Amino acid sequence: MVMSQHKKKIVFIINPVSGIGRQKKTEKSIIKYLDHDAYTYEIAYTKYAHHAGEIAKEYANKGFEAVVAIGGDGSANDVAQGLVNSETIMGILPAGSGNGLAHHLKIPLSHRRAIQIINRLKISRIDTATLNNKLFISIAGLGFDALVAEEFGKCSKRGFFSYFRIILKQFSKYKSPVYTVSFDGKRIERKAIIFSFANSDQFGFKASIAPTASINDGFIDLCIVKPISLLRAIPMALKLFRKKIDTSKKVELYKVREARVEISESIPCHIDGDPSERVSSAVIKINPASLNFIVP
Repeated sequence: MVMSQHKKKIVFIINPVSGIGRQKKTEKSIIKYLDHDAYTYEIAYTKYAHHAGEIAKEYANKGFEAVVAIGGDGSANDVAQGLVNSETIMGILPAGSGNGLAHHLKIPLSHRRAIQIINRLKISRIDTATLNNKLFISIAGLGFDALVAEEFGKCSKRGFFSYFRIILKQFSKYKSPVYTVSFDGKRIERKAIIFSFANSDQFGFKASIAPTASINDGFIDLCIVKPISLLRAIPMALKLFRKKIDTSKKVELYKVREARVEISESIPCHIDGDPSERVSSAVIKINPASLNFIVP
């Protein structure tokens, strides 16, 4: 779907502390590359955690046709919370650390090129999902990846190498819990290092945890990675970045609309890469075609 050519109102929401600092140059990029014949625009800055959702809802209520998140997956999640199940259109200018959602949607990290996509305003109605009633667009996870997100949230330095250092530090001492999951009349029990629910295919940094995931197929991809040694983790990581993790015998993938999980202990949880409270049970549900999104 492509919008008609009347002049539209659009707001860009900038998280000034997101990612690795690229968002600081965004204001100049908007002025330079936005089609000012097609748009009138405003820029709003978040002032505290999760403020972006409030801003997004405020501008949607003002009649703005589009709201653009500038930041990473967490910033996108906040904006989506203010727009889900509405007709207001959401976009993203990637400025986070991993930018998993942008990579999945093939939105370039170059703000010039990403703004050109916004200028074209091609729209797709995408799925969202919830874990214990908390919205996610890209991936929610339990287990080791959530522990990494929890530790990463404490870091002063962002970016891939901070993630990598945390993974190396935590991997050898991580104890995998037992998960019991029910979906589609099935009930399975697995000991797992990663237990992810993927709406998009990847964590970020082009690491594809669920290569067949689609953001508008009406399903969540449940990815279970069984415990592995450090020696086996190296080829597993290569498969992750080559979008071939589904070929590993240590990985199970299921497409689900709803799932219920019981865990043998309270463990870390993440929502779109941001740490959430620890959980010992979870309910995951898909919300099909619930968000208008600007796509290439």
